[in-house]
Amino acid sequence: MLKRLLTFSILTLALALAGCTDGPAKDQEKSPAKAKTPPSKELLDPSLATEQAPDLYRARLTTTKGDIVIEVDRSWSPRGADRFYNLVKIGFFEDVAFFRVVKDFMVQFGIHGNPAVAKAWTTAPFADDRVLKSNRKGYVTFARTGMPNSRATQIFINYKDNPNLDPPAQAGFSPFGKVVEGMDVVNALYGGYGEMKGMPQGDNGVDVAQLMAQGNDYLSNQFPLLDRIVSAQIEKD
Repeated sequence: MLKRLLTFSILTLALALAGCTDGPAKDQEKSPAKAKTPPSKELLDPSLATEQAPDLYRARLTTTKGDIVIEVDRSWSPRGADRFYNLVKIGFFEDVAFFRVVKDFMVQFGIHGNPAVAKAWTTAPFADDRVLKSNRKGYVTFARTGMPNSRATQIFINYKDNPNLDPPAQAGFSPFGKVVEGMDVVNALYGGYGEMKGMPQGDNGVDVAQLMAQGNDYLSNQFPLLDRIVSAQIEKD
Protein backbone atom coordinates (compact mmCIF):
# COMPACT_ATOMS: atom_id res chain seq x y z
CA MET A 1 0.00 0.00 0.00
CA LEU A 2 2.74 2.45 0.92
CA LYS A 3 4.60 1.62 -2.29
CA ARG A 4 1.47 2.38 -4.30
CA LEU A 5 1.01 5.71 -2.53
CA LEU A 6 4.60 6.76 -3.12
CA THR A 7 4.45 5.82 -6.78
CA PHE A 8 1.17 7.71 -7.11
CA SER A 9 2.69 10.88 -5.69
CA ILE A 10 5.37 11.23 -8.34
CA LEU A 11 2.98 9.97 -11.04
CA THR A 12 0.65 12.80 -10.04
CA LEU A 13 3.51 15.18 -10.83
CA ALA A 14 3.95 13.64 -14.27
CA LEU A 15 0.25 14.01 -15.03
CA ALA A 16 0.28 17.57 -13.76
CA LEU A 17 3.10 18.46 -16.13
CA ALA A 18 1.14 17.18 -19.08
CA GLY A 19 -1.55 19.74 -18.32
CA CYS A 20 0.77 22.68 -17.69
CA THR A 21 1.51 25.49 -20.06
CA ASP A 22 4.64 26.73 -21.03
CA GLY A 23 21.06 27.05 12.37
CA PRO A 24 17.11 26.99 12.63
CA ALA A 25 15.13 29.96 11.44
CA LYS A 26 12.13 31.49 13.12
CA ASP A 27 8.64 30.29 12.18
CA GLN A 28 7.87 33.42 10.20
CA GLU A 29 10.90 32.71 8.03
CA LYS A 30 9.84 29.20 7.06
CA SER A 31 7.91 30.07 3.90
CA PRO A 32 9.85 29.39 0.71
CA ALA A 33 10.61 32.73 -0.92
CA LYS A 34 11.06 33.87 -4.49
CA ALA A 35 14.50 33.42 -5.94
CA LYS A 36 16.30 36.75 -5.72
CA THR A 37 18.53 36.08 -8.71
CA PRO A 38 17.94 34.33 -12.04
CA PRO A 39 18.69 30.59 -11.97
CA SER A 40 22.14 29.50 -13.10
CA LYS A 41 22.64 27.80 -16.46
CA GLU A 42 23.25 24.49 -14.67
CA LEU A 43 19.85 24.70 -13.01
CA LEU A 44 18.17 25.23 -16.36
CA ASP A 45 20.23 22.67 -18.31
CA PRO A 46 20.55 19.27 -16.62
CA SER A 47 23.09 18.15 -19.24
CA LEU A 48 25.63 20.41 -17.51
CA ALA A 49 25.37 18.52 -14.21
CA THR A 50 26.60 14.99 -14.86
CA GLU A 51 29.76 14.67 -12.77
CA GLN A 52 30.49 11.28 -11.22
CA ALA A 53 30.24 11.36 -7.45
CA PRO A 54 32.95 10.17 -5.05
CA ASP A 55 32.58 6.63 -3.76
CA LEU A 56 31.59 7.98 -0.36
CA TYR A 57 30.54 11.52 0.52
CA ARG A 58 28.38 13.53 2.88
CA ALA A 59 25.92 16.31 2.12
CA ARG A 60 24.73 18.79 4.73
CA LEU A 61 21.23 20.19 4.34
CA THR A 62 20.65 23.29 6.43
CA THR A 63 16.91 23.52 6.99
CA THR A 64 14.50 25.78 8.83
CA LYS A 65 14.53 23.23 11.67
CA GLY A 66 18.26 22.51 11.81
CA ASP A 67 20.92 20.54 9.94
CA ILE A 68 20.54 17.13 8.33
CA VAL A 69 23.66 15.24 7.21
CA ILE A 70 23.25 12.51 4.60
CA GLU A 71 26.03 10.01 3.99
CA VAL A 72 25.99 8.65 0.45
CA ASP A 73 27.59 5.35 -0.56
CA ARG A 74 27.86 5.16 -4.33
CA SER A 75 27.99 1.36 -4.26
CA TRP A 76 24.39 1.28 -3.03
CA SER A 77 22.90 3.14 -6.00
CA PRO A 78 25.52 4.61 -8.36
CA ARG A 79 23.21 6.64 -10.57
CA GLY A 80 21.21 7.92 -7.62
CA ALA A 81 24.40 8.94 -5.81
CA ASP A 82 25.61 10.78 -8.90
CA ARG A 83 22.35 12.67 -9.42
CA PHE A 84 22.12 13.75 -5.77
CA TYR A 85 25.75 14.87 -5.80
CA ASN A 86 25.18 17.07 -8.84
CA LEU A 87 21.92 18.51 -7.53
CA VAL A 88 23.64 19.56 -4.31
CA LYS A 89 26.66 21.02 -6.12
CA ILE A 90 24.60 23.25 -8.43
CA GLY A 91 22.41 24.56 -5.60
CA PHE A 92 19.23 22.84 -6.70
CA PHE A 93 17.93 22.32 -3.17
CA GLU A 94 18.25 25.92 -1.98
CA ASP A 95 14.84 27.17 -0.86
CA VAL A 96 13.21 23.84 -1.70
CA ALA A 97 10.34 22.78 0.57
CA PHE A 98 9.54 19.51 2.31
CA PHE A 99 6.18 19.49 0.54
CA ARG A 100 4.97 16.05 1.60
CA VAL A 101 5.33 15.01 5.22
CA VAL A 102 3.53 11.79 6.15
CA LYS A 103 4.25 10.72 9.70
CA ASP A 104 5.07 7.03 10.15
CA PHE A 105 5.91 6.81 6.44
CA MET A 106 8.26 9.34 4.84
CA VAL A 107 9.04 13.00 4.07
CA GLN A 108 9.46 14.08 0.45
CA PHE A 109 11.21 17.02 -1.21
CA GLY A 110 12.85 17.91 -4.51
CA ILE A 111 10.44 20.07 -6.54
CA HIS A 112 12.30 23.29 -7.25
CA GLY A 113 10.61 26.54 -6.24
CA ASN A 114 11.22 28.16 -9.62
CA PRO A 115 8.75 26.67 -12.14
CA ALA A 116 11.21 27.00 -15.03
CA VAL A 117 13.83 24.99 -13.16
CA ALA A 118 11.32 22.40 -11.97
CA LYS A 119 10.08 21.89 -15.53
CA ALA A 120 13.61 21.64 -16.97
CA TRP A 121 14.49 18.74 -14.70
CA THR A 122 11.36 16.75 -15.48
CA THR A 123 12.92 16.24 -18.91
CA ALA A 124 16.01 14.65 -17.34
CA PRO A 125 15.04 11.34 -15.76
CA PHE A 126 17.89 8.90 -15.15
CA ALA A 127 18.21 5.15 -15.34
CA ASP A 128 17.19 2.86 -12.52
CA ASP A 129 19.59 1.20 -10.10
CA ARG A 130 19.01 -2.22 -8.62
CA VAL A 131 17.68 -2.20 -5.07
CA LEU A 132 20.65 -3.33 -3.01
CA LYS A 133 19.63 -1.88 0.36
CA SER A 134 16.30 -1.95 2.14
CA ASN A 135 14.32 1.23 2.80
CA ARG A 136 15.11 1.42 6.49
CA LYS A 137 14.40 4.27 8.88
CA GLY A 138 16.56 7.26 7.94
CA TYR A 139 17.50 5.88 4.53
CA VAL A 140 17.30 8.30 1.61
CA THR A 141 15.84 7.32 -1.75
CA PHE A 142 14.76 8.85 -5.07
CA ALA A 143 11.04 8.71 -5.80
CA ARG A 144 9.92 7.29 -9.14
CA THR A 145 6.77 6.58 -11.12
CA GLY A 146 5.57 3.13 -12.03
CA MET A 147 7.53 3.43 -15.28
CA PRO A 148 11.16 2.33 -15.66
CA ASN A 149 13.92 4.94 -15.52
CA SER A 150 11.69 7.71 -14.16
CA ARG A 151 13.73 9.09 -11.26
CA ALA A 152 14.58 12.79 -11.56
CA THR A 153 14.85 15.14 -8.54
CA GLN A 154 12.26 14.08 -5.96
CA ILE A 155 13.69 12.38 -2.90
CA PHE A 156 12.24 10.92 0.27
CA ILE A 157 13.59 10.06 3.71
CA ASN A 158 12.01 7.06 5.41
CA TYR A 159 10.48 7.75 8.81
CA LYS A 160 10.43 4.03 9.58
CA ASP A 161 11.47 0.75 8.02
CA ASN A 162 9.51 0.41 4.75
CA PRO A 163 10.63 -2.93 3.28
CA ASN A 164 7.55 -3.04 1.05
CA LEU A 165 9.18 -0.29 -1.03
CA ASP A 166 12.10 -2.56 -1.92
CA PRO A 167 10.93 -5.29 -4.30
CA PRO A 168 11.32 -6.16 -7.03
CA ALA A 169 15.00 -5.37 -7.36
CA GLN A 170 14.62 -3.82 -10.81
CA ALA A 171 11.47 -1.81 -10.07
CA GLY A 172 11.62 -0.86 -6.40
CA PHE A 173 12.94 2.23 -4.66
CA SER A 174 16.72 2.12 -4.35
CA PRO A 175 18.26 3.90 -1.31
CA PHE A 176 21.46 5.80 -2.07
CA GLY A 177 22.34 7.04 1.40
CA LYS A 178 21.27 7.48 4.99
CA VAL A 179 20.83 10.24 7.55
CA VAL A 180 23.81 10.13 9.90
CA GLU A 181 23.10 13.39 11.74
CA GLY A 182 19.85 15.23 12.33
CA MET A 183 17.21 12.51 12.29
CA ASP A 184 15.60 14.48 15.10
CA VAL A 185 15.36 17.38 12.64
CA VAL A 186 13.73 15.11 10.06
CA ASN A 187 11.21 14.00 12.67
CA ALA A 188 10.45 17.62 13.57
CA LEU A 189 9.64 18.82 10.03
CA TYR A 190 6.18 20.37 9.88
CA GLY A 191 3.55 17.87 8.82
CA GLY A 192 0.35 19.62 9.82
CA TYR A 193 -1.00 19.86 6.28
CA GLY A 194 -1.03 16.10 5.89
CA GLU A 195 -0.90 14.14 2.67
CA MET A 196 -0.78 15.86 -0.74
CA LYS A 197 -3.91 16.39 -2.82
CA GLY A 198 -5.01 13.43 -4.89
CA MET A 199 -3.94 11.00 -2.19
CA PRO A 200 -6.13 9.36 0.46
CA GLN A 201 -6.60 11.86 3.30
CA GLY A 202 -4.95 14.54 1.17
CA ASP A 203 -7.74 17.12 1.11
CA ASN A 204 -5.67 19.80 2.84
CA GLY A 205 -2.27 19.06 1.36
CA VAL A 206 -0.11 20.46 -1.40
CA ASP A 207 -1.41 20.29 -4.96
CA VAL A 208 1.58 19.20 -7.04
CA ALA A 209 0.17 20.72 -10.23
CA GLN A 210 -0.06 24.11 -8.54
CA LEU A 211 3.41 23.76 -7.05
CA MET A 212 4.83 23.02 -10.49
CA ALA A 213 2.96 25.90 -12.10
CA GLN A 214 3.45 28.58 -9.42
CA GLY A 215 6.50 27.43 -7.50
CA ASN A 216 7.26 28.80 -4.07
CA ASP A 217 4.71 31.59 -4.41
CA TYR A 218 2.01 28.93 -4.13
CA LEU A 219 3.59 27.44 -1.01
CA SER A 220 4.13 30.83 0.62
CA ASN A 221 0.49 31.75 0.13
CA GLN A 222 -1.18 28.44 0.91
CA PHE A 223 1.27 26.46 3.06
CA PRO A 224 3.39 29.01 4.94
CA LEU A 225 4.38 26.63 7.74
CA LEU A 226 6.15 24.09 5.56
CA ASP A 227 9.80 23.68 6.42
CA ARG A 228 12.39 24.07 3.68
CA ILE A 229 16.03 23.60 2.85
CA VAL A 230 17.90 26.88 3.23
CA SER A 231 21.13 25.60 1.69
CA ALA A 232 22.88 22.35 0.81
CA GLN A 233 26.55 21.58 0.35
CA ILE A 234 28.92 18.67 -0.08
CA GLU A 235 31.06 18.36 3.03
CA LYS A 236 34.81 18.40 2.58
CA ASP A 237 36.91 15.58 4.00
